[in-house]
Formats: sequence, structure tokens, C-alpha cells
Amino acid sequence: MIPDIAFISTDRIPNDPSKASPVPPDLAVEVVSPTDSSYRVEEKAFIYLEAGTQLVWVLKPRSKTVTVYRSETEITLLTQNETLSGEDVIEGFTCSVAELFE
Repeated sequence: MIPDIAFISTDRIPNDPSKASPVPPDLAVEVVSPTDSSYRVEEKAFIYLEAGTQLVWVLKPRSKTVTVYRSETEITLLTQNETLSGEDVIEGFTCSVAELFE
């Protein structure tokens, strides 16, 4: 299973980046499409976390929201007037949720 967008810090990049990486991404991003079920997208987020991904963002274009997963119990819903942060995974990164859907 491969996320729509993945971030791996430079110190964790495998020696041969041309091959599929056995290293889970630090950040996985899923963009919900009209054909995705909520159950399936949530299941993917949990699979990434179980594999060792530290942070998962699920972008929902229809509602213009981002669900941030840190664990199965630490889940935050961000709306258009809030700011998405890379937290300790991508330190210094911030972006308004509204900008993601422009």
C-alpha cells in the first residue's frame, strides 16, 4: 500500500532510492476521492501507523478538512480556518487548511 504523498526524512532514506523502500514514511498523506469509502481510508491510516509512520494526514476535498492521525486514539479534525502543522515530523512546516483546497 502506497500513500498519495509520502515524506521520509533524509537520514532515513535507503541507499538505493530507485527501489521501493521498506522504510515506512515519517508522514503519509491520503487524498480522499469520490470513490473512497470512509472505512477504507481510515483503515489505511491505521495500517500506516502500525507500520511505523509517525503522522498521517487525510485530506477530504469535499468537506475541505484534514484529519490528522498520530495514533488510533490521537485523531484531530482540522477545518478551513485552522492551520496544519508538520509537528515534530516536519519541524517548521505549517499551512492553512484552506490553502490546501484552493
